[in-house]
Amino acid sequence: MAIKTTRWDSAEYLKTDKDIELYLEACIEEAGDDPAFIVHALGVIARARNMSQLARDTGLTREGLYKALSPEGNPTFATVAKVAKALGLQITVQTSHKEPFKHQAQVINSS
Repeated sequence: MAIKTTRWDSAEYLKTDKDIELYLEACIEEAGDDPAFIVHALGVIARARNMSQLARDTGLTREGLYKALSPEGNPTFATVAKVAKALGLQITVQTSHKEPFKHQAQVINSS
């Protein structure tokens, strides 16, 4: 007897705003230094919400959104920001737990 499997689609499980928030937080943590992972996560959220409506809300074409948010896509920050805003998400920045950058003045001895 063969085992029948189906492809996992995270978008099917993003039903509430809280689901989306937790999913995106987990993806950001998992992404490390890979911005494509975060863009992919936005694509999953976009599919969960309704790609056609997102296209109307952003002023971008549906096909353009699929391309930009695909694994091969390389969207500009402006596109990412438009998508996030249209999805009701806010992009924020906070300091990490690492020691903050300290600017050190360089003293030049002109003797």
